[in-house]
Parts: sequence; structure tokens; C-alpha cells
Amino acid sequence: MSALGIAGSLGYVVLPVAVAAESAGVPVPGETTLIAAAVLAANGKMQISAVIALAAAGAIVGDNIGYLLGRHLGRRALVARGPGRRLRRGALDAGRALFARYGGAAIFVGRFVTFGRVAIAWLAGAEKLRWRRFASWNAAGSVAWATTVGGTAFVLGTAGTRWLAVGGLALTTAAIVGLWRDGRTRRREASRAA
Repeated sequence: MSALGIAGSLGYVVLPVAVAAESAGVPVPGETTLIAAAVLAANGKMQISAVIALAAAGAIVGDNIGYLLGRHLGRRALVARGPGRRLRRGALDAGRALFARYGGAAIFVGRFVTFGRVAIAWLAGAEKLRWRRFASWNAAGSVAWATTVGGTAFVLGTAGTRWLAVGGLALTTAAIVGLWRDGRTRRREASRAA
């Protein structure tokens, strides 16, 4: 069996585990794993329908784990003393602002943003967003993400993955800049009010 054949066989196990771990809050390359699996499918080593289904299922399961962890541990974990406390508190404030402004749509869009995939479920749990609302937006976002990213990587093949990476970086940068601007605006308004 060739190296690609072995990778294809292992991909059916590695893909949902990597995506679920990333979605639960572990910073592992879930989307990169999805792209690699889709490229393997384009080369006939995996089935694209299975790749998309496994990625969506992994995202849904991982996000629900992240939501439960955020609901039970999130706020305490995010404000606890230790390295990155200021960054964690900022993430909690940003999550609160996102859910107040966009509601469940923030969960859907968060699936397409690198930092969002790792943090949005924890933040939704920490903010005590209703589980039914979270679950429906999460399922829709997970299926849309797996279909869009996996399908695009499959169609574009190896050469197209470069463009997916550039697009993901651009979306992540835009999200970070937007959150930073929103935070600055809120701080200015708070200082004017005081």
C-alpha cells in the first residue's frame, strides 16, 4: 500500500478526531486536516462524501463538548490567574459582545474563522447561551463549513489549497481587526460615559 493509501485509510479516523478536538477548544489543525482529507479524496484515496460527513460530525460533537466545558468551567477558567489572563478576559468580553450583537449567527460565522473554531463553543457556554439555540446554529455552521471547505479543497485539489489558506488567513485577520475595533469603540464610549 502506498503512503497516500495509508494516509487515506487513517484519514477516516484522524479527521473527525482532529476536528472535534479543535472544536472543543484544543488548538489543533482541524481545518487543515479537513483540507488534507479532501485533497486525498481528489486523488481517489478517500470518499469526499465521507470526508464532509465526518468533518461535520466531528465539528458538531467537539463544539458540544466545548459548550459544556464553557458552561461549567468557562467563566472561572477564562478569568483565572495565570498566563494570558488579559487575553482570556478580552475573549470573554468579545464573546459577550458578539452574542449580544449577532446572537446565534456568531456561532455560524465563528465556524469559518480560525480563532472562532477554537473558542466560540466555550464562549457560548460561558455566556450561558441556551443549548437549543447553540445546537441549531452550531449544526448549520458545521455542515456549511465542512461542505464549503471540504468541497472547495476537493474541487481545487492540491493547487487550490493555497487559496483556501489565504482565504482563511484573510477571514481570521478581518475578524481580529473587527473585534479590536469594536473593543476600542466600546472602551471609548465607556470612558465618555464615565
